[in-house]
Amino acid sequence: MQGELLRASQSRPPEERSKDRPRPDRSRSDCPVLLSQRLVLRMPHEEDIDALAHLANNANIATMVSRMPHPYTAKDAADFVRRTKAGEIGKCVYAITRGDNGAFLGCCALEPQQDERTLELGYWLGEPHWNRGYATEAAHALIDMAFRTRNNIDHIDARCRVTNIASRRVIQKCGFQFQGTGMIDCLALGGMVAVEWFRLDRKTWMSLRSWGELR
Repeated sequence: MQGELLRASQSRPPEERSKDRPRPDRSRSDCPVLLSQRLVLRMPHEEDIDALAHLANNANIATMVSRMPHPYTAKDAADFVRRTKAGEIGKCVYAITRGDNGAFLGCCALEPQQDERTLELGYWLGEPHWNRGYATEAAHALIDMAFRTRNNIDHIDARCRVTNIASRRVIQKCGFQFQGTGMIDCLALGGMVAVEWFRLDRKTWMSLRSWGELR
């Protein structure tokens, strides 16, 4: 789910480019808008519903995540946006958007676990945006935010289906270490699927903070 996108605005001075970037959403001080080299991560909006429904209505995505129905309709997308705003889906759910034109690419999230010192990372991208590095870039932004702003968090977990080679590569590029295998329910398939479980601890993250060594 990754690659490189050359932006015309990169030739402009950083102080000028920053004027075009969205401002943080003050209503979510614990889940601020996140800016990376090419992306803006922000709360999903009603304006995302059409793009969300279009991209998420894809069996290649739904069968690789646990709680996405298939087919995926505009009603599902609207309900997702509503539940996200109401805080019913995880703690920090983000729309992944391009920084240059605001295009909606997919979603990512950090979800608290029963162990209060652990979060779980989740993400998906629309198939037209795979193999461009976006998932890794979004994951880096979420991980950095979590460890820098939440001193009570010691670990971040991530899971992927054993058949999802691209997602496993994203997880490994972020420094996660393999922990084991297990089974989770997949809504789109109506049954259990095999997954691999990975974990990134704070000490490992601190030793890899530059991220450049993992790209």
